[in-house]
Amino acid sequence: MDNFSNERRVVNNAAGLNSFLTKMYGWMSLAVLVSAATAFLTLSTGQAVTGGAMWIAFIAWFILPFVVSFQALKRPTLGFVALIGYSALSGFVFSTFAFRYTGAQIASAFVSASAIFITMTIIGLVTRKNLDKIGRQAMAALIGLIVAMIINIFLQSTMITFVFSIIAVLVFTALTAYDTQKMKEMYNQAGSTGQISVSGLAVFGALQLYMDFVNLFLQLLQIFGLSDDR
Repeated sequence: MDNFSNERRVVNNAAGLNSFLTKMYGWMSLAVLVSAATAFLTLSTGQAVTGGAMWIAFIAWFILPFVVSFQALKRPTLGFVALIGYSALSGFVFSTFAFRYTGAQIASAFVSASAIFITMTIIGLVTRKNLDKIGRQAMAALIGLIVAMIINIFLQSTMITFVFSIIAVLVFTALTAYDTQKMKEMYNQAGSTGQISVSGLAVFGALQLYMDFVNLFLQLLQIFGLSDDR
């Protein structure tokens, strides 16, 4: 009986994990689609957004992820609405960058980002190696990189921008695997036992993975754009 109970528990946990992952990746994919649709609709107007509206959008773009993270685990429905709102705002912001690139460059960056993301998220799900150390190192590197990028805004060095973009791709590649493993562990430790809402955790995970994918895409887009300009 004990063996049967243990086997049933393992099967139920596996089914619950699969359901959680399906929900998380489904919402993450929806967020990407919303961003792409918003960017396309904005670009179709043929006008770049500038001035005060652009500054307001950028400020909201940096603040909303914190809102989504906070609300997701407390109020999953509100967190989901905030996630979709953030993805729409992201598409609006991305459209201002897209004017600088060709359709071929955008397509190449998207396909490359998708390939890296899928590969690393599979590694994050199946590896038995603890990726906490890699995640901490990647986060530390990201903080340093952000500071260096802000300094480069004043230096305006194309070479430094190119190098930073390559480093950023490596950082978000590592973070994709780390975040995937982290969400799986959070489900096993708290989601499967009811300590945390599974829907809320799925929204939270969708946001983390969405941001990893989007940053991979943006950095690859910059690399392809700078490479073609040479």
